[in-house]
Order: sequence, then structure tokens, then C-alpha cells
Amino acid sequence: MKTSDLFVKALENEGVEYIFGIPGEENLDFLDSLQHSSIKLVLTRHEQGAGFMAATYGRLTGKPGVCLATLGPGATNLVTPAAYAQLGGMPMLMITGQKPIKASKQGQFQIVDIVNMMRPITKFTKQVVHGNTIASTVREAFRLAIEERPGAVHIELPEDIAAEDADGHLYTVAPTRRPDADSHAIDAAIDMIKNAKMPLLLIGAGANRKRSSKALEAFIEKTGIPFFNTQMGKGVIDERHEAYLGTAALSDHDFLHCAIDRSDLIINVGHDVIEKPPFFMRDDGPKVIHVNFSPAQIDAVYFPQLDVVGDIATSVNRLTNALLPQEQWDFSYFYRVKNEVKSRLSKYSDDERFPLLPQSAVHIIREELNEDGILTLDNGVYKVWFARNYPCYQNNSLLLDNALATMGAGLPSAMLAKLINPERKVISVCGDGGFMMNSQEMETAVRLDLDLVVIILNDSAYGMIKWKQEGMGFNNFGLDYTNPDFVKYAESYGATGHRPTSHVEFRKVLQQALNSKGVHLIDLGVDYSLNHSILNEGLKEKICIL
Repeated sequence: MKTSDLFVKALENEGVEYIFGIPGEENLDFLDSLQHSSIKLVLTRHEQGAGFMAATYGRLTGKPGVCLATLGPGATNLVTPAAYAQLGGMPMLMITGQKPIKASKQGQFQIVDIVNMMRPITKFTKQVVHGNTIASTVREAFRLAIEERPGAVHIELPEDIAAEDADGHLYTVAPTRRPDADSHAIDAAIDMIKNAKMPLLLIGAGANRKRSSKALEAFIEKTGIPFFNTQMGKGVIDERHEAYLGTAALSDHDFLHCAIDRSDLIINVGHDVIEKPPFFMRDDGPKVIHVNFSPAQIDAVYFPQLDVVGDIATSVNRLTNALLPQEQWDFSYFYRVKNEVKSRLSKYSDDERFPLLPQSAVHIIREELNEDGILTLDNGVYKVWFARNYPCYQNNSLLLDNALATMGAGLPSAMLAKLINPERKVISVCGDGGFMMNSQEMETAVRLDLDLVVIILNDSAYGMIKWKQEGMGFNNFGLDYTNPDFVKYAESYGATGHRPTSHVEFRKVLQQALNSKGVHLIDLGVDYSLNHSILNEGLKEKICIL
């Protein structure tokens, strides 16, 4: 068969359901093979949109999402999604085309060394030079994409190789068993926990798996140790749990850090230094046990005293089996901090000024989105408010990026979440800046007949950078712009546009959009004027309760 036919059969063998992308002429043999496949092609309007959808598929399913682009500019447009998947631990396969490698009459036209370009931001990148190797290359790419830590892989298929005949057989997809942690490390962790006086549990993105979630819940129920999470660890445990203290949305100075600083031991499950630090380690601060699939990467603010390396769920279960509540543990201070955090987060949540404060927008969205609803965020200052103020009830019910922290991913992520969870309500919250970076995917969402709500927090500026600018004492300069009429913009794609003008009207419009068919865009004015006084000045002046 043709190499491209064998390639598609190898993808089917891996259980691929969708390929997201934009084909070019160098992909035409592959495209012809794909039309006879069970795999669905989702045509997007930009390669970034395809890449973000593929990465989010990997994040939600644990199986590599697949995206497709042509050579040159098509492939270079996948660089940001590759970094997004690689830093975020999301399994993803990128397939790109290339000019003929045996004989080409077009010189260096559109030629970029994509394989070497992808090397620093992927786990595996390879050009196929003979059709007989395609099946083994695909199997190895999928194996590496899923292997801990998951990430991005890349295969380049030149157009002359794609058209050649190939011999080869498909390889068995064998399940991989992750090794258990060393018994001495488990024993050392048990001793450290038993001897602690005020231990805390931190849950990071690496624990955002169903087995790990169940194991951690059992650990908390048996030991009673309070927990907090990183931004990407939100929802691993239902945040209505009485032992939940809060989310480390900032690296320091927040009220939650009063509890962190008072602790003498932090059991850190599933966090690594690629995610923005949830706290800064100090020589005189709490000791840290690092529980993860791989050893801790040491830097100036993270240097754990113990690594417990192995399958996370198994490690946590072994700790649970060996531990009972200890008489010397005293969590009373932590719960005083919890009450303080709760009172601070409720402030301004019912404020009815318009444009809305971000705290008020978060409060309304949480009240109107049902328990299993999925919320995706783009990247902006509102991400801090959602991380702090938005309680999650299920794992992967709040999709945000705190690793690459790229703009433009929020809308494609929401589209994918709805595509594979058609029965669940999905909201995408974007800043006006991030939305415009991939707003063309509104057409894709409408064409796919998705029922989706897109909320644009509109301040006509790059609000995150304005907040940082003010915090550093600089003048307001260079960050304001004008926007299109977002209601008309939505309608031009066949979506429904809304522009509420009050607190009450926003709630009403959101209820309507969530319970209607089709794509709904809500242009919501937002007021960030209190960001500096609350997040910069107020928190730095806080006094930890006794």
C-alpha cells in the first residue's frame, strides 16, 4: 500500500478519533488516505487552533491528540501549540508535510528545517525517509507522547515518501505499567509525615488523573491533613471539601501563604517547576516531600528534601495505608486561615457596579454553570481571579494554562471540550486580547454545530500587563487599543451576540445562552481598576492572623 495509507492505518491502530488541522499540497496523499478512514478530519482556520485542540484532547483523554499542517508557514504555526503541550504535560502528535526529499524542482522555496526547529519543544521529532519505517515511527511517537511526563511529538512526512509503496505491519499497542516508588523513599516519607506538627498537602497538575484523584481523596479522608492546590491542580479534589484551604493563585503574599509559611511539612503531589511556583521554598521554611512520576527539578525556589518517584496513585495509596491521624498534628491555625481566605474571596463577589469587577463575573459564572460544566480560560489577569475565587467540583472542569500561559488557546480548548463532551455545558472565558488571537475559530465552532458560550472580558487593553506596569510603578503606556463590535462580529459567523449592560442582565443573558443551541458570544465589560490595590498593595500589607 501507499506510505500514506499505512500511516493512516497506524493512526487507526492507536485509536485516533480526530485529526485537527489545515492540509496543504504536500499533505494531499495523506488527505486522500484519510478520507477512507474512520478518523474524522476537523478543518480549522489556523494551525494554532488545530494544535490547541489536539493538545486539549490529550489533556482531557490522556491519549495523544493529533494535528496536521503543511510545510513552512503551516508547520511554524504549530510552534506555540507544541510548547503549550510540552510544558503543560499534554500528549500530542503533530504531522507536517515537506517537499520531496529525493528530487525537488523548487529549490529552497518554503523550506524550513522543521525537525530541528521542533527538537527543543518536543519529546520526539523525526522525518520519515522510507515508507517501511512509518508504522514503527508512529508507535514510538505515541509511546513517547504518553510516557511520563506526557508531551508533544512530531513526524514530518515528505510528499514523495507519502506517495511511495510501503511494506510494513502494525505494532501491538501494549499498555505501560509505571514503576512503583522505592520502599525506602516511602518509609522516609511516612517518618517525615508522622514527625511533623503541621503538615499540609499540595496538589499539582500531575495529579490531575482519575486514579490519583481517588487516591488523594482517600488520603485526606483517613489522615485529615488539609490541602491546597496549584492553578492546574484545581478540581482534583472537590473544593467544597472541608479540608480545602484554597488555591495558590499567586506565588507569595496571599492569605493562603500564611498557612504555608506556618506549616513545617508540605507533601507536594504532582507539581513540577514548569508550572508557576505556588510558593517559594526558603531555608527556614517548611520541608517538602516531592511525590511525582519523576524526580524534582531543582531551582532557587524549589529544592525538596525528599523525592518519592513512581506512579503517583500507588505512592499515595501506600502512604494512606501506613498513616493514621497523629496526636501532635494541629490544624487549628490552618482552619482559621481558611475562614480568613473565604471572607476575603467573598468580598466584592456581589458588587453590582458595571462594568463588572472580575470577582463579580467569577461569582455569577460559578452560580450559573452546573456542577459538571467545563470552563476554559485564555490567558490574562482574570486568570488570577478565577484561580482564587472559582471553586472546582471535578477534575478538568477548569482548563487553564499556568505553564506556557499562552494567549489564544482558550476558545480552541473550549471547542474541543464540547466536541468530546457534548452532554456537558462549556464556557470559554477570554480577554479581548486573547480572543482576537484566534477569533477566526468562531467559524469552526459554528460549522461543527457546537453549543458553546464564549464570554469576552472587554477592557480594550492588555490588562495583565497594565496590572504589572502599575505594580512596578511605571506610567500607563502602550497597552490600550480599540476592538471590533463583538456582537456584529459573532453574528457575521452565524453565532449569536450579546452585550449586557448591567449585573442583572449579564446573569440573565448567561442563563439564556447556556440553555440555548448554537454558539453564543457575550461581550462583557470588565473593571480591573481594583487589581493593583487588592493584589499588589493590599496583599503585601496583610498581617497573618494569630
